[in-house]
Amino acid sequence: NNKGTMEAASLFLKCLLELQEEGWFRGFLDALGHAGYSGLYEAIESWNFQKMESLEEYRLLLKRLQPEFKTTVNPNDILPKISECLISQECEEIIQICSNKGLMAGAEKMVECLLRSDKENWPKTLKLALETEESKFSQLWIVDKGSIFQGRALKGWEVASTCTPLKPRNYQLELALPAKEGKNTIICAPTGCGKTFVALLICEHHLKKFPQGQKGKIVFFAIQIPVYEQQNSVFSKYFERLGYKVAGISGATSENISVEQIVENNDIIVLTPQILVNCLRNGTIPSLSVFTLMIFDECHNTSKHHPYNMIMFNYLDQKLGGSSDPLPQVVGLTASVGIGDAKNTMEAMEYICKLCASLDTSVIATVKDNLEELEEIVYKPQKFFRKVESRTTDRFKCIISQLMRETESLAKNIFDELENVSQIQNRNFGTQKYEQWIVSVQKACMVFQLPNKDEESRICKALFLYTSHLRKYNDALIINEHARMKDALDYLKDFFTDVRAAGFDEIEQHLTYRFEEKLQELESISMDLSNENPKLKDLSFILQEEYHLNPESRTILFVKTRALVDALKKWIEENSELSFLKPGILTGRGKTNHNTGMTLPAQKCALDAFRTDGDKKILIATSVADEGIDIAQCNLVILYEYVGNVIRMIQTRGRGRARGSKCFLLTSNADVIKKEKLNIYKEKIMNDSILSLQMWNEESFVFIQIQEKNIRDSQEKVELVPDKENKKLLCRKCKAFACYTADIRVVEECHYTVVGDAFTKCFVSKLHPKPKSFGHFEKRAKIFCARRNCGHDWGIHVKYKTFEIPVIKIESFVVEDIATGAQKLYAKWKDFPFEKIPFGSPEIPE
Repeated sequence: NNKGTMEAASLFLKCLLELQEEGWFRGFLDALGHAGYSGLYEAIESWNFQKMESLEEYRLLLKRLQPEFKTTVNPNDILPKISECLISQECEEIIQICSNKGLMAGAEKMVECLLRSDKENWPKTLKLALETEESKFSQLWIVDKGSIFQGRALKGWEVASTCTPLKPRNYQLELALPAKEGKNTIICAPTGCGKTFVALLICEHHLKKFPQGQKGKIVFFAIQIPVYEQQNSVFSKYFERLGYKVAGISGATSENISVEQIVENNDIIVLTPQILVNCLRNGTIPSLSVFTLMIFDECHNTSKHHPYNMIMFNYLDQKLGGSSDPLPQVVGLTASVGIGDAKNTMEAMEYICKLCASLDTSVIATVKDNLEELEEIVYKPQKFFRKVESRTTDRFKCIISQLMRETESLAKNIFDELENVSQIQNRNFGTQKYEQWIVSVQKACMVFQLPNKDEESRICKALFLYTSHLRKYNDALIINEHARMKDALDYLKDFFTDVRAAGFDEIEQHLTYRFEEKLQELESISMDLSNENPKLKDLSFILQEEYHLNPESRTILFVKTRALVDALKKWIEENSELSFLKPGILTGRGKTNHNTGMTLPAQKCALDAFRTDGDKKILIATSVADEGIDIAQCNLVILYEYVGNVIRMIQTRGRGRARGSKCFLLTSNADVIKKEKLNIYKEKIMNDSILSLQMWNEESFVFIQIQEKNIRDSQEKVELVPDKENKKLLCRKCKAFACYTADIRVVEECHYTVVGDAFTKCFVSKLHPKPKSFGHFEKRAKIFCARRNCGHDWGIHVKYKTFEIPVIKIESFVVEDIATGAQKLYAKWKDFPFEKIPFGSPEIPE
């Protein structure tokens, strides 16, 4: 009822797979049969999904033709003739909707039901019903194999995902040509033009060109997990039907897989790039010569210490180091190569040259000869800049700012000798800059020391608590600035509920009491309609106007933070004039130690729902939706206080792909509009630079490569030598002793446990809110610092094979050198150079 059938079905399957009762599978199949899902019943029973998969292309076509279906088909006329393709409950719902809401709403429901139909004959049955009723729609509804996708029914990678042998468009052939000729190429073309399909064409040509007895081996890199999943699926569907083997490995799936075997046994391997970086480092894959073609999706990321650049360092060392081993061909895909900090064409050319040199490419393929055809397919949305007003008076901000000043003062009174704490004055509350200051204070107070260790612990814990509260207040002010006061207040109320449920020492009690003193006034202010955010009025006006002009509009609303995503979703759902939009959300995965962000299944579910559910008309997203992920065709993109560099501008704009698309930048800050206009100028510089570079020869790029390699070689490669001296781990919040490094063991190369009974007295555990299994691990509980009133999150308790062990995270601890007393912070275990002993050493039998 709340989240739709897709999410409900996902939850249903999750619960189903957790059932332990004998006979559940047969019970499930019988239930499917009784409910009328005969096609699905048959597919699962015989474990053959070919018939169901063959329906996908018809579903895609029907989705495309839905607007015409709604306006030309009378559902009452054709329902009796297609009722066998639907379940009886759906037929009743269609009749009821036709009666209550009209024929168009009934037709829309009929499309929704047909899209879910598991009967293999529904496309032909629909065709016969349409022809019998002499419906005009029958001319659009083509069921002959091979002719469905003539014309422009589908675009972009969706064409590729159907796996039907298609005739590529001329501009796609133009983009693919240099790479088909064996040249290392960067393909730079707009979002939505089908770059993945171009990559499929290149790969197919590459695999077929080898003489008998020889084989090609392709690796395709995708940075983000959702993009990896998407591309792995596309490549598998396309190539497995041609007889090639495709496999994928990501960080999420690599633990129990032999990368070496996957590479050896498959023709195409889809990877997240860090997998290959790790394999090259540890020698699992000795050389890039095992591949004949490497494709880098979103290749503009190839710079500095990005995994793409680490792979290409290896490649260029082999190329320039005199090795006789063959190197793979390199192809990069991007919507925008970017220009970095360049201010003119010369600097931009230098920046793009470095990217080409890093990828060993001498060709930048863009569409020139078939530009008209490209512009027919990819529509550049109209750009609008909307300067909006902020609140003139803001009592909520005044009260929260006063609470923040009091909290700062308390922090200063605790210990103002800490440099970052003493420099509090002249800070703007409710800004990113203020958050950066809080982070710097937290880091400084985690490692500062006093001769009196009890006093050190007291001060560290107090400063940790004060800065944590300041950070939440700062978040609330950002929400208040861009959304409703109500949402900002709810955010704080949730935080203080969590505070009460945790340690709740004297400091937290005092801070909670001060907040609760102001709560009634804050509640009153947030409910006062005169305090409504004028920005939201403007956003509401744009949405209402656009949906009035085109009720079928599809919108992506980009915002800066996850908290804003949640706040704007609630605002839309609770706004009677906008609730019909039924917003979906898409945010990044976040850090594993925070309860923020979306899991990978949740991201996939959100994208699927937005693609397939016609009722979900708007997707509210953070920057995760910028790059690579295929999102349903939209005609309205709104950037709400959201601006980035030229690459981000081109990618967000590219989400508006439909004809007549619009892109609004909505902001109360004139500098944001200025920055976006500068990005438009930078895009022109980028395009001019590419045109100039397309005239260059290969030698120019080789010269840059040699220069860059000399710089790399001249920089001393600092190998982290393991420090065998024993060290202490202390709680980052209260400095309580946790364990010695000598007692730490490494489990399966990337998890860290502590052996010995002493550690068990240092932590307390609570049942995990989301227990689950991964690999050999069964997550059972969360562990926290046992010191009174601390309760800092240290990690989890798991069952590993037959062992019950704690698994700790380094970001929860301070490392203290026993000899010198010096303290240090590490963000990742790999950066901490201590002697790492594998779990299963002599004192622990395997």
